[in-house]
Amino acid sequence: MKTVTVRDLQRKIKECIDEAQRDRVIITRRGKPVAVLVGVEGDDWETVILETDPKFWKLIQERRKQPTISLSQLKARLGRRRS
Repeated sequence: MKTVTVRDLQRKIKECIDEAQRDRVIITRRGKPVAVLVGVEGDDWETVILETDPKFWKLIQERRKQPTISLSQLKARLGRRRS
């Protein structure tokens, strides 16, 4: 993971964007992290929006806490509904 200062980011924006396509780039101000540059080249808009939406990730976290059933249990449930 690369680290770059805000000042260097202003001077080397293209290089930082290229680097972000391979790995995250941490941006620092006065030696402390202030932002993360993440490459999204090749992703579609919907993916980019969902990956950066806190509401979406909260929904995922809540869903992961819910109980699950096995595939065989699901097939049994679906089989009963068809009859």
